[in-house]
Amino acid sequence: MSDDDHRREADVTSDVLELPAQVMVPEPRTPASELPEHLLIARLRRRDPSAFEALVRAHQDRVYDFCVRMLTDREEAFDLTQEIFISVHKNLDKFRADAKLTTWIYRIARNHCLNRLKYLKRRGRGRSDEYGESKELSITESQGGGPQQPDDAVQGKNDRALVHRAIQELDEDQRSLVVLRDVEGLSYEEIMDITELPEGTVKSRLHRAREKLAGILTRLEQSFADRGD
Repeated sequence: MSDDDHRREADVTSDVLELPAQVMVPEPRTPASELPEHLLIARLRRRDPSAFEALVRAHQDRVYDFCVRMLTDREEAFDLTQEIFISVHKNLDKFRADAKLTTWIYRIARNHCLNRLKYLKRRGRGRSDEYGESKELSITESQGGGPQQPDDAVQGKNDRALVHRAIQELDEDQRSLVVLRDVEGLSYEEIMDITELPEGTVKSRLHRAREKLAGILTRLEQSFADRGD
């Protein structure tokens, strides 16, 4: 075989060997925000930055909302929300595969809130007078109220402020149960997982918390009515 034939054979072999690299183009990755939870968890455990960013975006508003209602201070809630997600990131390896990601995050958030409230009490920090206006209507409805009419918007805003203020007067454990169940709308099973309490204990404590909340609301409503006289 001549030198030219050897060169032509080498060229053909080279072309064939390079072909798979050109044909096997990797499929685009599914964005982390669109992944089913079990695949998102798998990426989180591999410390995929895009997966953690998707996790934060999906849950940060609800975690912040929960912190505001627990701490009744927006600045404290903002700072604590960041600490909560740092804790989530550090403890991803401890997440149980049989648990829901949402309830696990809420458990971390609740524990952080309870610890922060103890810290604020030691510092002598009082409760804030900030009122939330987004979800407290669900509590008034659960106590027998119906959906508001447009003409009742102003009164409804005042009612939500009263509910938020009444929640502030509950002790920390009662407050967390009311917020988880009546504000955030979680199931009893989810609350059991978050609080690590049996179902009967959750229901009985929530019942007592609602009774206390109703009494506080009655007192506050009467107080505001007396001021208007």
